[in-house]
Amino acid sequence: MKKYDAIIIGAGIIGCTTSFELAKKGYKTLNIDMLSEAGAGSTINSCAIVRAHYSTYDGVALAYENFFYWHDWENYLEAKDERGPAKLMNVGTILFKTQGHDWQKVLEQYRNVGVKHEEGDMETLKQKMPIYSDKSYYPPAMPDDEDSPFWQDSDKKLEGAIFTPESGYVNDPQLATHNLQVATEAYGGEFLFNSRVVQIMRDEEKVLGVMLEDGREIAAPVVVNVAGPHSFVINRMADVEKGMKIKTRALRHEVHHVPSPVGFDFEKDGAHTSCGDTGIYFRPEVGNNILVGSEDPECERRDWIADPNHFNRNLTAERWKAQVYRLARRIPELPIPSQPKGVVDLYDVSDDWLAILDKSDLKGFYMAIGSSGHEFKNAPGIGYMMGELIDACQKGHDHDNDPIHVTSRYKGYDLNIGFYSRLREINTDSSFSVNG
Repeated sequence: MKKYDAIIIGAGIIGCTTSFELAKKGYKTLNIDMLSEAGAGSTINSCAIVRAHYSTYDGVALAYENFFYWHDWENYLEAKDERGPAKLMNVGTILFKTQGHDWQKVLEQYRNVGVKHEEGDMETLKQKMPIYSDKSYYPPAMPDDEDSPFWQDSDKKLEGAIFTPESGYVNDPQLATHNLQVATEAYGGEFLFNSRVVQIMRDEEKVLGVMLEDGREIAAPVVVNVAGPHSFVINRMADVEKGMKIKTRALRHEVHHVPSPVGFDFEKDGAHTSCGDTGIYFRPEVGNNILVGSEDPECERRDWIADPNHFNRNLTAERWKAQVYRLARRIPELPIPSQPKGVVDLYDVSDDWLAILDKSDLKGFYMAIGSSGHEFKNAPGIGYMMGELIDACQKGHDHDNDPIHVTSRYKGYDLNIGFYSRLREINTDSSFSVNG
């Protein structure tokens, strides 16, 4: 039987940052993934947006800290990938001042954390983004029929916007994950693909390793669940859900691609934009296109998936209209193609849409789950926190009663890992939504 110091279930972006950080600490790591290569699961379809607008200090501090990992990506990796490095497309983020976001709280946390930002009214914004309408259409509505409030015009104006110049999106999320695989392997970490975990081996108190579908058993005193939309499946295998107040489940999502208005180069001159007023977010996409996703407003039906191995992978007219028609409200000259184009995948969503980064009641079994579609940007910082958490707990630290704090690498923030506890009450400050 093969033995490792730590088995990481999943080779997505967070699974790979976790193994990288553990490998740097001297752990002999093994990432196991049922797919054929790193980042081939939900990571490959991530919008990979790097932004900081959260409503809590902890959320803003972690997100802003991760800006600097992405700006310093090649130095952080240490190792060279023959495929080249992923790149942060530093287009900035526009957050509209609207009832759809608690922007006053965001602004307060920007000031507390020290996030570089600019405020402006809509006239100022339109100088930068002349294709944007300044009208307010809150609350978001579904364009289901002619009587829907969606079709009503508005004489209300948006108040303004907040711009963060250091943000943007990562150009190739799977390449970023492969970069991390190469970096981990440089420290001796190993990867096993096309292999499905079917059993978490354990005794009454501790984890012992995993069993694969082909019957192979692999031993390790540490097993980390970073299985994305399959996280609840792995937790049930380990029989740890009963010791969690916050749990996870899979949610189907669509993201669509549409052309930029004629005469405007959105790929070059556009910005990642969060429009809570219409319930969407959007960013530049290759080919002078615009990528648009939903911020999950209350008017939308949520498509929870019981079996993450089986779900509808086809784009639907309902979601296409809901997102693209809303985008046309904000960009009135938007061309709307007759054929939908985009991607479909699953989010690993926690009960309050905030991540679970924690140990479990089973000694040696850890979780970095519940990323809820918005933790790609935080993956490097999460990997660092998971490395510190696992190492401390394996050395006997009682994290449940004395939550571990770490000092962030770039900005020196005090990051409380207890904020992401499985034992927390639902965080009512969460937006219960996604923004890439």
